[in-house]
Amino acid sequence: MLILEIRMKIVILLGAPGSGKGTIAGRLVAQDSAFRHVSSGDLLRDAVNRHTPFGHRAEGAMKLGELVSDDVIAEMIKDYMARVEGECTLLLDGFPRTVVQAKILDQLIECSDAELQAAVLMDVADEILFNRIAGRRVCPQCGAGYHVETIRPVKDGICDVCGTELVTRKDDNTETVKNRLTVYREQTVPLIDFYSERDALMRIDGVGAIDDIVERVKQVLA
Repeated sequence: MLILEIRMKIVILLGAPGSGKGTIAGRLVAQDSAFRHVSSGDLLRDAVNRHTPFGHRAEGAMKLGELVSDDVIAEMIKDYMARVEGECTLLLDGFPRTVVQAKILDQLIECSDAELQAAVLMDVADEILFNRIAGRRVCPQCGAGYHVETIRPVKDGICDVCGTELVTRKDDNTETVKNRLTVYREQTVPLIDFYSERDALMRIDGVGAIDDIVERVKQVLA
């Protein structure tokens, strides 16, 4: 019987807006080159910049203020997986967002030399999420992220990477955050049950020092 060699492990990062998925992924990548942070938002921008067929479709939807369809997101994930070289662990951030997308991901994994390692859920209370999001700052030039309390730049208000003045994201206001949390509960929370039923869900306390949270994630993936 032919045994498929597993070249790529898939780790899904789950959690509400402000739970720290992107920050944790960034720290893991910085510590170990085998990790690859795969942000659905970054993939969308990359596909648009590379003028791929799916990039054109995504750009059209975004210009109309519409959600990018599941099949477009899935094809961009598939394209990324096909372009990755060497053994690695993909940290999926922002995909899947729904059970429908999770089933699409299952199909992508089945058709490639990959396996699902875990779905890691960052547990953070709503009150803490609001405080985190309110204090977030981002560099409009290079995209580096900061926080007024927990991830401060060396020079107040200035990006350590490129020296650009930091800004607050437009969608980091109270009303927008409330809406994003509502959407998260309606669409993404069912993924918790989906992966829990498959014994693939790993819960992580997402509160505390960033280095401590990173260590918790590394321990469940070890």
